[in-house]
Amino acid sequence: MLKAVSLGPGDPGLLTPAALQAIADAEVVAGYKAYIELIPAELLKGKQVVSTGMMGEVDRARQAVETARQGKATVMVCSGDAGIYAMAGLLLEILEAEGLLDAVPFEVIPGVPAFNAAAALLGAPLMHDFASISLSDLLTPWERIEQRLRAAASADFVIAIYNPRSRKRSDHLRRALDIIGEFRRPSTPVGVVGRAYRPGQSVEAVPLRGVDVGKVDMQTVLIVGNSATRMVGGRMLTPRGYHRKYDL
Repeated sequence: MLKAVSLGPGDPGLLTPAALQAIADAEVVAGYKAYIELIPAELLKGKQVVSTGMMGEVDRARQAVETARQGKATVMVCSGDAGIYAMAGLLLEILEAEGLLDAVPFEVIPGVPAFNAAAALLGAPLMHDFASISLSDLLTPWERIEQRLRAAASADFVIAIYNPRSRKRSDHLRRALDIIGEFRRPSTPVGVVGRAYRPGQSVEAVPLRGVDVGKVDMQTVLIVGNSATRMVGGRMLTPRGYHRKYDL
């Protein structure tokens, strides 16, 4: 059995009972080193741990598939939700490429994704249609990312931005906000959440024109409001539309 297990944003209180049980039942726990550290230490006792650093996704996925093929109960742990910008897809790709789809049982254990965690800290910014876009161009050409930004912004989606800025991609976020700014007012609220539900957490909402990109890193999620998003008591609110149908 091979399971892609979601750890949520990092707070133990947001780790689901299903995820806890999957890890407890596992013989092998695989994952990025930083994510392994999110697991309560007592859950790892007596288990084989397969961990790699950044850029080691394919290697650890292959190792996890191999231990599962050998009959060992194996989990691949991921932060947030394993099916959103995480490892569930890569595990399926490798199972497919190696002809193991029927031989190795596979399951995804869902969790709290980063944009949900950020939204909860900001208020209610995702109450209407939204799009999630990663600014990492390691696997997706930047031209395609720009195309998606324009499409989402022109359609008035609230936009959650993942992987906004790294040392090698220091200018991508500024470019992304400029593209969104072609379709949004400069006063549009933008939530900037760093390390949601982890030590060092930071939460702020600023106008689109006031985003300080220098304060943003890869552990930050931004939520850019749509044309209706506004600030209410220090919180972001994207109305669902009840005010147009009912007397509030």
